[in-house]
Amino acid sequence: MTERVRTYLPRVYRDLRAEHPGIAEAYDALGDACRRAGPLSEREQRLVKLGIAIGLASQGGVRSHVRRGLSEGIAAADLLHAIAIAVPTAGFPATAAAYQWAREALDAEPGGPK
Repeated sequence: MTERVRTYLPRVYRDLRAEHPGIAEAYDALGDACRRAGPLSEREQRLVKLGIAIGLASQGGVRSHVRRGLSEGIAAADLLHAIAIAVPTAGFPATAAAYQWAREALDAEPGGPK
């Protein structure tokens, strides 16, 4: 994880990890096992996770996966397209909210669109 992405971690997330390192370690190990379980590339996995966050209407998840996608070299246009194609599955309101959260995350990035 890049240092820029790491600075966005919510305090509650950091505190929970610090207070329960065994849980954090098990959570990280589960994530690693899931990533290695199949043939999807890191890019494909990031876009899938973004789609799941959209479907859950998870503001933190959408913002996180947009920031992490950018840090991993995924173009902003590709991330926004992944959000746009959620309309028929997640519905217009959830997709519009995700689009707004993504734009805000993109605008906050150095050199991002304003």
